[in-house]
Amino acid sequence: MNTLTCNDPLAQAAFVNWFRNSSPYIHAHRNRTFVVFFSGEAVNGNFAGLIHDFALLKSLGIRLVLVHGIRPQIDQRLQQHGITARFHNNLRITDDQILPYVKEAAGLVRVETEALLSMGLANSPMAGAKIKVASGNFVTAKPLGVIDGIDYCHTGQVRRIDHQAIHQQLDQNNVVLISPLGYSPSGEVFNLGSELVATEVAIALQAEKLILLTELDCVSPNSNTLVRQMTTVEAQDFLNQYPNQSSATIRSLNAAIESCQRGVQRVHLLNHHIDGCLLLELFSRDGIGTLISATPFEEIRSANLEDIGGILELIKPLEQQGQLVKRSREKLEMEISDYIVIERDGLIIGCTALHCMDGAQAGEIACLAVHQDYRRASRGSHLLEFLIEKAKETGIKRLFALSSQTMHWFIEHGFIESDVATLPERMKNFYNYNRNSKVFYKDI
Repeated sequence: MNTLTCNDPLAQAAFVNWFRNSSPYIHAHRNRTFVVFFSGEAVNGNFAGLIHDFALLKSLGIRLVLVHGIRPQIDQRLQQHGITARFHNNLRITDDQILPYVKEAAGLVRVETEALLSMGLANSPMAGAKIKVASGNFVTAKPLGVIDGIDYCHTGQVRRIDHQAIHQQLDQNNVVLISPLGYSPSGEVFNLGSELVATEVAIALQAEKLILLTELDCVSPNSNTLVRQMTTVEAQDFLNQYPNQSSATIRSLNAAIESCQRGVQRVHLLNHHIDGCLLLELFSRDGIGTLISATPFEEIRSANLEDIGGILELIKPLEQQGQLVKRSREKLEMEISDYIVIERDGLIIGCTALHCMDGAQAGEIACLAVHQDYRRASRGSHLLEFLIEKAKETGIKRLFALSSQTMHWFIEHGFIESDVATLPERMKNFYNYNRNSKVFYKDI
């Protein structure tokens, strides 16, 4: 037992706060399909810690497909036997002499991964895990052929992914482990690019996430800072602007772009050297890696019925503090077309509503809320700007707002304090004199 956690109130509070804040992500990830690529270099590092994190993801209900690399393992075997590796356009040429070592490396990494996932020793992170691992010939491949006069021999490319067989294994509560080898209908074996295999598997499964555990962070050369998020367009511009990135970064970004363009919702690039990188990325507010998506990671949009649970979770603390009037699920369902939300990676972190006054060119701003962890970066202001544009489109000329605790915020955004008598009849009829909210308006 950790005595610091038991006896230190600050440590206890930090742990409880972290665990509570991770709960939305736990709910969001359950029963989702994640494809995780880890390089051969990761196998040579703190692999046991990575395996423990895979087991934890599995225990949280995530459908897990693992794709491993074998580049350093192949190079090690060739070096031991005095064989010089040959490459062209950064692709290994796999001839008859090299193919046995490719098979050997793939088999060793696969067996080692299966063995670690099978651990269940008491007093270890794997205690009680009981993880079943399924491997198989899920990847059909074809030869890469002759390019620029160079015969790539047994180096191949993915022809088809047996996504139905993979789904069957996931449905049976298995972790699926895939090696970067492909098989032809004629029984040949091909050496494949491991990132490309992970990409094609994620696309075929239409996975919610493809996670690429890389050697390096994706860093902007200008600022030498981590790039937190990019759309696919921004990622392509990044590659065009900085063509001298490491080969691992280039492969990862290309895989991310391809995956998102073909239906994968999110791709995460994580530095596997950071202990717990998977947990920090998936269960913390801002993560520690680079997120690639086809559409913006965070967007303001009109709400729909599927957002009601997230809105209720967001506004509940503010209702308890008396900052917002309590709203029932039924009322939200009836008025959902009035609501605007900020969605960040599937979570609702901000909302507001525009209620139009019947027969008047006036509207009410209601239920303006931003999650306490995201109140920086002017998200409340962005919600207001979006709402004002929506109001203008509907012919509204004057906006009203009632506030009991955020009066200065409205004044800072150009609202003028008024009194109850100036309210439209509908708002006047429902005004709660017990709350004694201040009245504000703004002409738009």
